[in-house]
Amino acid sequence: MKIVALDHCTVEREREIDWSELLALGEVEFYDLLTDSEVIEAAADAEIIIANKKVFTRELMSALPKLKLICLFATGYNNIDIEAARELGITVSNAPGYSTDFVSQTVMSFILSFTNSVAEYNKDVHEDKWIKSKTFSFFTNPLIELSGKTLGIFGLGAIGKRVASLGEAFGMNVIASTRTIPQNSRYEIVSKEELFSRSDFLSIHCPLTPETAGLVNRETLSLMKPTAYLINTSRGGAVIEKDLAEALNEGRIAGAAVDVLSQEPMKEDNPLRYAKNCIITPHIAWAARETRQRLVGLVSENIRAFQSGKAQNVVN
Repeated sequence: MKIVALDHCTVEREREIDWSELLALGEVEFYDLLTDSEVIEAAADAEIIIANKKVFTRELMSALPKLKLICLFATGYNNIDIEAARELGITVSNAPGYSTDFVSQTVMSFILSFTNSVAEYNKDVHEDKWIKSKTFSFFTNPLIELSGKTLGIFGLGAIGKRVASLGEAFGMNVIASTRTIPQNSRYEIVSKEELFSRSDFLSIHCPLTPETAGLVNRETLSLMKPTAYLINTSRGGAVIEKDLAEALNEGRIAGAAVDVLSQEPMKEDNPLRYAKNCIITPHIAWAARETRQRLVGLVSENIRAFQSGKAQNVVN
C-alpha cells in the first residue's frame, strides 16, 4: 500500500523523530510543501495521504482516484473539505489528544509570563538595574499571585480540562463555557458572556467552526475586565485580530498571548505585530519533540486501524 506523507518539514527538520512505526506500514514517500499539481503527480497512485496543513479541496481529491484515506498530522481538520471527502468515499482521520500536555504547558507559560515578569526582570538585571538598586529587592514590573484569580476556559475538551486542572493546582477558581454541557462537572459552567466578563485569565480551546470564527471580537472583548488577559492556542480564526489589537492599545484589557494567527506564517501587516503587551509565538504549542513523536505514533495507529478495516478517529 503506497503512503504519501506531505508537509514533512512541518513535523521534523533535524531528524529527531523515529519514523520506523510508520515505515513498517507500507511504501512510504516523504514530501515537503507541494502545490496541488505537485500533489497530484506525487500521489497519483497513493491510497493513503498524510498531511498537516495542506488544503484538500473537492477538486484536488477528485484528481486522486486511488485515494482512500487522508490521515492528518493534526487535531484540527478545517483544511479538508469534509463533505466532499465523504461523497468521494475518502476517510479522514485526525490525531486527537497528542498535544494536550504541551499545549497546556504553553498556556501556563503564557500566564506565568504575565504574572511573574521573568523575562522583564532578567533583562533588568542584565542591564545592571539591580546592581544600581538601593534596596535588596528590586521590583518595578508587575507581580501577580494566581491563587484566587479566575481562570476561564472556552471549550472544555481534553486540553481545556488539562488547563483547568493546572489552574486549580495554582489555586485558581475555574469557570468554563462549552458547547456540550457536561453532567456533574467539577467546574462552574457559565454562558459565553459571563465567561468573558468574569475571567482574570481567559484561555480559548475550541475548534475553528462557523460558530467559533471571530469568537473574540469587539463585543466580547468589551465584556472583559481591564485587568484581564486573553490567551489563544486554538486557531487564529477564533480572534478578530484588529479588534484585539485595538483593545490592547487602548488599555481595555491588560494583555494577550497568542500562539496562532489568522494567516501563518505571520504577515507584516498583522495588527497584533506591534500591539501593546501582546505575546506572540510562532505556532509552537504542539512542537515539543516528545509531542511530535507521539503524533507520529498516533498517525501510524490510525493507518494500521484503517488497514485492518477498523478505521479510528474518523471525522467524516
